[in-house]
Amino acid sequence: MKLICIGRNYTDHIKELENEKPTDPVVFIKSDNAILLKKQPFFIPDFSNDVHHEVEVLVKITKLGKHIDKKFAHKYYDQLSVGIDFTARDLQKQLKEKGLPWEKAKSFDGAAVIGDWIDKSEFSDVDNLNFRLEKNSSVVQTANTSLMLWKIDELIEYVSKYFTLKIGDIIFTGTPSGVGKVVANDKLKGYLEDKELFSITVK
Repeated sequence: MKLICIGRNYTDHIKELENEKPTDPVVFIKSDNAILLKKQPFFIPDFSNDVHHEVEVLVKITKLGKHIDKKFAHKYYDQLSVGIDFTARDLQKQLKEKGLPWEKAKSFDGAAVIGDWIDKSEFSDVDNLNFRLEKNSSVVQTANTSLMLWKIDELIEYVSKYFTLKIGDIIFTGTPSGVGKVVANDKLKGYLEDKELFSITVK
């Protein structure tokens, strides 16, 4: 299975990191070693002093597909969740400055938190979902999927031009503003609407 991640999909986050607004979705991959096992803490890696949380809405692919038209994209997933794309921001900055790939900053062990899954039939509109991240009981990131530059079905159409989507693949749809550093003993909780879908401790 693949973790297909979308960068720069919320305007406020683009401004926050002083990036250019893309003309197409920014796509990168996390490998399956990045998945943080259930009920395990997140350990800050020793190669970074600036690991950031990035909360995102997740989509699980349930059907094999290639060159999927947007109008059919809704048939390729039936579950949603929230998760975290942990990023070693200091290492990412070094790599970007040298024009090098981001994998070491994005795909290290434990860098992908995947929350519990909810059937999308529980929601009237996947393009109007509130989600948030709480750190130590304070809200640090909050947004609505209506604010995505490219909505879920558009992302499936775009990504499937380049990668065959397979059952079990997960799309991380992008993070809003409010990303920030995590430190030992932080408690992170992710919510989709008012449902808590993950709770982890930072070590």
